[in-house]
Amino acid sequence: MTSEIVIAEDDETTREVVEFNLSDKGWDVLAFTDGDECWEHLESRANDPPDLVVLDVMMPELDGISVLERIRDHDALVDLPVVMLTSRNREEDIVQALNAGADDFVAKPFSEIELVSRVEKVLDEA
Repeated sequence: MTSEIVIAEDDETTREVVEFNLSDKGWDVLAFTDGDECWEHLESRANDPPDLVVLDVMMPELDGISVLERIRDHDALVDLPVVMLTSRNREEDIVQALNAGADDFVAKPFSEIELVSRVEKVLDEA
């Protein structure tokens, strides 16, 4: 069965790169431009969630940490694997994401190979 991955990334180029690389591995990818759209989708699919979510930390409307916190507070989504993606690679940002319940963290600029590898690892552990 093909894994379904939801991504939320406001930067068009980065979103397209992430979407291409994950789709190229055979995963079904659904991309959103902000955290609010992503959260609405996840909440509407709480009974049939995707296999993994990739969230940019800094987005308009609703940032990635807030989406992650909502996921972890939602009974049906609490175990949904989440990989955070951000250009903010300071130690405090990494700790904030991990403390909020992220399963992994990829800092921009990232290698496409690293992103795919981390996603595979999180999916395997789920």
